[in-house]
Formats: sequence, C-alpha cells, structure tokens
Amino acid sequence: MFWPMLAIALGFLGIAVLGVLGIKVFVEAQRLGRQVARTTERITSAAEELEKAAGDLTRTGGALR
Repeated sequence: MFWPMLAIALGFLGIAVLGVLGIKVFVEAQRLGRQVARTTERITSAAEELEKAAGDLTRTGGALR
C-alpha cells in the first residue's frame, strides 16, 4: 500500500511543479511581448526621426559638405 500512495503523491507533485513552471513561462512570455512592443515603438520613432533628418538634408541641398 505504501508504493501506490508514494506513486500518487509523486505524480501530484510532478503535476504541481509543471503547473508552476507553466505559469512562470506564461509570465515571462508576456514580459517579452511587452518588451518587443516597446522596442518596436522605439525603432519606429527612430526611423521617423531619420526620415525627417534625411528630408531636411535634401532640402538644404547637402550644404553641410
């Protein structure tokens, strides 16, 4: 009777550990998604600034040579 109870307890413990790890993975995936979104916004902003600077340079005719 001891071995079946031990097997059931270890099975439950294994499922509990997998559940905790699954929650950790979910939280980290959400954090990564937010970080990717912030980085995408920063890249878009930098690209717009670069476009504006290039437009200003072409309007001046490249006088900064």
